[in-house]
Amino acid sequence: MASSARSPRMLRGALVGVDTFSLLMSTTIFQYNPDTLTRTLQSRGGDAGAGAEVLRLRGAPIETIRLDVEIDATDRLESDDGIATGVGIHPQLAALETLLYPKSPLVIVNTALMLAGSLEVVPPMAPLTLFIWGPARVLPVRVSDFSVTEEAHDHNLNPVRAKVSLSLRVLTYDDVPVSHPIYSLFLAHHVVKEAMAAVASVGNLASVLGGETKLF
Repeated sequence: MASSARSPRMLRGALVGVDTFSLLMSTTIFQYNPDTLTRTLQSRGGDAGAGAEVLRLRGAPIETIRLDVEIDATDRLESDDGIATGVGIHPQLAALETLLYPKSPLVIVNTALMLAGSLEVVPPMAPLTLFIWGPARVLPVRVSDFSVTEEAHDHNLNPVRAKVSLSLRVLTYDDVPVSHPIYSLFLAHHVVKEAMAAVASVGNLASVLGGETKLF
């Protein structure tokens, strides 16, 4: 029991939606961390046969993150939690789903402008979404795909257990102007990644050179 008490507390992943105008946040902390996380990076380099240009990079790679999030109200139902007994896991699902929705006040304003005959109506902005997976990964993302499987319901047909499959497109400094918060957020992530790569490379290079391998 003593060693268990000294064991480090497991951090939990989260998705945070930030309204860049009011700075209001919608935070969804994962009830259970996904067992697996799939990351796909697509290079934005030169095409084959481009000569010397083949090594040029047009920007950061296009990264996609896929994960499954489980949401379960069983424990809260057993403890007679008022929200769980009243609406199940609707609030948790809504917090995730609204990351794909524009804010309703902006929709109402735009509708009023159209009815008034405005010639230009700017599409409303989605919230700035941050995928947080430990201290080294705080990434601006766009939820590109959302699929939910409701696996159990209560007597009022409120969902009480569900699995949500998310596909997240990482947003980089190539996607926004320099003044946008995404620019500095992703640049900081890039710098941390380079520092980690440098730590790994020191030992690896020593192993290669120790074997008297000529790199060039």
